[in-house]
Amino acid sequence: MKKKLTFTLLLLLAVLFLSSAFSESWSQINQPIQKREGWRQIVDNSIFTLGESIDIVSKNGKIFAGKSFTEKSFGTYPSIDGSTVMVPMAIEFARQHLRLSEADLSGFVAFSTTHNAYLNLIHRTPNGSAALVTEEAVMDASHPVDLMIGTEPSSEELALAQERGVALIQKPICYDAFVFITHVSNPVESLPLSAIRSIYKGEIINWEELGGNDAEIEAYQRNQNAGSQTAMENRVMQGEPIFSHQPVGIYFVGEMSLLVSKIGGYESTENGIGYTYKYYLDELYRDDSIKILSIDGIYPSDENISSGAYPLAVQYFGVIRAGDEEKAGGLFLDWILSEEGQRCVQQAGYIPISALTHEKAGD
Repeated sequence: MKKKLTFTLLLLLAVLFLSSAFSESWSQINQPIQKREGWRQIVDNSIFTLGESIDIVSKNGKIFAGKSFTEKSFGTYPSIDGSTVMVPMAIEFARQHLRLSEADLSGFVAFSTTHNAYLNLIHRTPNGSAALVTEEAVMDASHPVDLMIGTEPSSEELALAQERGVALIQKPICYDAFVFITHVSNPVESLPLSAIRSIYKGEIINWEELGGNDAEIEAYQRNQNAGSQTAMENRVMQGEPIFSHQPVGIYFVGEMSLLVSKIGGYESTENGIGYTYKYYLDELYRDDSIKILSIDGIYPSDENISSGAYPLAVQYFGVIRAGDEEKAGGLFLDWILSEEGQRCVQQAGYIPISALTHEKAGD
């Protein structure tokens, strides 16, 4: 009995390792992702179900000691990868269609972040880190990514797809706000969009020029191909280069959570500015020492996003490879855009496509 319990514990630890060690998105989240207040079951009799389980011998003897373990096929459910900001949406989809336990959801939804997800989709490679802990099972690690959900592709990702002869079909599935943040102690509450461009072009270098303290601005940006970096380049800079030479004070940060901690929390110098997504701050990574700036006097409330008043409303997309329209990824994307799918999107806390009637967010 003791040996059986020991092996079961090792197996659970191994499954947890496989489902988390390679899931970069979970390292960017500091909040539990739970059912929202008033949650209800929306999907009945889903056509998207997981497949069979088989016992196989692990290739990693150090973890499983040569024992067999369970591998589960995706069945008719797509292998989904994506941006960190979309993790709660994917979790809600798994709740609705697969009726997974809360204990299994974080292992099953193991996103590799925006750029890696696009690479997996373009190259038709697996994500390879999904697992069902309570079933002591890993998902089929040979199954390629069928569907990417997240921010828009970068120019480099689009060029890679073209080079590989892959056409990407991308459809908007919900809305959010691209936001700029600073420390709560900063007296500046709003910035013109033109001033933000000037900061990142190296033309404005002191907060005093913007009604703040006499202090040098520390402007943070993300790494190339990060979802927020692509939005910054496309929506804010609109083709103008970001000035990256010192001593102006523009710094690269590789992870979204690190960017937030650089501006708020114990790492802050109180003079920073950076960017992220409102949903990320509201639901995934909270820090009471940062605040969201209004843009041109308009705060990114849900009402201002939905009405089009906020100038930096953005779309999140479902993306598949051309030719996969009738396969698992394409069929599931169709469902996301259905009335039932959009209700699930909204229940996960996102702004569904139907909530906006303007065209501004996609410009």
